[in-house]
Amino acid sequence: MTVDSVMTRNPFTLMESNSVTDAQSVMDREKIHRLPVINEKKKLVGIVSKSDLLAAAPSPATTLTVYEMNNLLAKLTIDKVMSKDVLTVTPETLVEDAARLLVDKNIGGLPVMQGEILVGIVTESDLFRLFIDLFGTRHKGVRATLRVPERAGEVADMTKLITDAGGNIISIGTFSGNDITNAVFILKVEQMSKDELLKLLEPLVIEVMDVREV
Repeated sequence: MTVDSVMTRNPFTLMESNSVTDAQSVMDREKIHRLPVINEKKKLVGIVSKSDLLAAAPSPATTLTVYEMNNLLAKLTIDKVMSKDVLTVTPETLVEDAARLLVDKNIGGLPVMQGEILVGIVTESDLFRLFIDLFGTRHKGVRATLRVPERAGEVADMTKLITDAGGNIISIGTFSGNDITNAVFILKVEQMSKDELLKLLEPLVIEVMDVREV
């Protein structure tokens, strides 16, 4: 799956000449945490986050009045507080590569560029929604976490058993085990009870780590 499938298209933007107050207003109104910043030629020149705005605000210990603080922020332009070295991705970037960038660089969003044109933004919230979909969280079923032998064909054998028994697999994922001999297998199945699923799979697994009806 690529970023194009999960990104927010036509994102809200700010001009670099907009004020910090403008940015606060847009973020509060739209319930978002970051905004790409463009110049008069509509070229991406930065990104500003809520944390940038908080860092720009006067200290709580300031002697300024509320009026004076608001007046100060209304005059402070976004180009003074935004991040200018912006990491970007393209619509064709794999979602896992976008997620890796967010984690490795400790950032919350990536503008999506088609050439020099800003076409979207992908954020940690977009990837959380994808995570929810991948695990079938909104569907009822039996969710099992199993430690299985690390061998070719293990997943195929287990899924065939389930489908042959009339179960419908909602989601499936494999993860590294605690050593090279095993893997962790997480699946969610409907049209089977917890007991039926356990009876079917227990002979094949090393350990049933968790199973529940959700």
